[in-house]
Amino acid sequence: MWPSTKALLLLPAALALALGGCKALLDDEVPEVEDKLELGGCTRAHVIDDGEDNDHRVIVQSDRGGYMYTFVDDAGSTITPTAGSQGGVFAFHVGGANGSMMGARFYGKLGSGELVYAGYGMNLKEPKDGFDAGEFDGLSFFARREAGSSPKMRIKIPDVNTDPEGGVCTQCYNDFGMDFELTEDWKQYIVPFGEMRQMPYWGAPRPSSIDPKGLYAIQFQVNSPGATYDLWVDDITLYGCRNKSEDQKNEESEKDEQETED
Repeated sequence: MWPSTKALLLLPAALALALGGCKALLDDEVPEVEDKLELGGCTRAHVIDDGEDNDHRVIVQSDRGGYMYTFVDDAGSTITPTAGSQGGVFAFHVGGANGSMMGARFYGKLGSGELVYAGYGMNLKEPKDGFDAGEFDGLSFFARREAGSSPKMRIKIPDVNTDPEGGVCTQCYNDFGMDFELTEDWKQYIVPFGEMRQMPYWGAPRPSSIDPKGLYAIQFQVNSPGATYDLWVDDITLYGCRNKSEDQKNEESEKDEQETED
């Protein structure tokens, strides 16, 4: 059964414990303790990015390896780090979730027009292509806002039916997503694929659900006209691996360890 999609407040360092030390920490710096966080049976092989390598690429493993970026409209909104379309290269900030070193922070002010937006995102593969997440139930991530920031944020996932690269949509970019209101404390948010929805009244096609077998990117977006925003995101992972056997999960972990050694 799915946990509530409402935020779950976690103790510091909980994610690092549950993912078996997915943070880039030396073994002698962290005591060996029992895992505390339930991530639906997922392992380190299913972490998309935790920021601890401090580069602008998702962790290269399990057929993933796309690059991160920020994006912004051309209607007067601003964003830092500078948007990729304006020549910017994404950079992390010190102060991640669960006591970790780094986190993704994006901030600025939205314009006052009717259609405004800004956000932070990452392609799942390089070169850009569809990633097959059909064996998973959804995603998990941590997020918070700074004092004075608008709390509203939407996670959206371009898939084969909504991203132009999929070759299907005739009215693109109405990606399946879910809306959240962030607090000033780090919290975990769980996003079941089956509960994600498109925005109403536009987009073609309008399928009944996201296609998890063809995911192109993950994006965190703000779109409230005139809003000042200052948001953090960290520890993004696939969620819900209960349908995989222990042998499958062990094989994936061994494969990723071998790739790291090579």
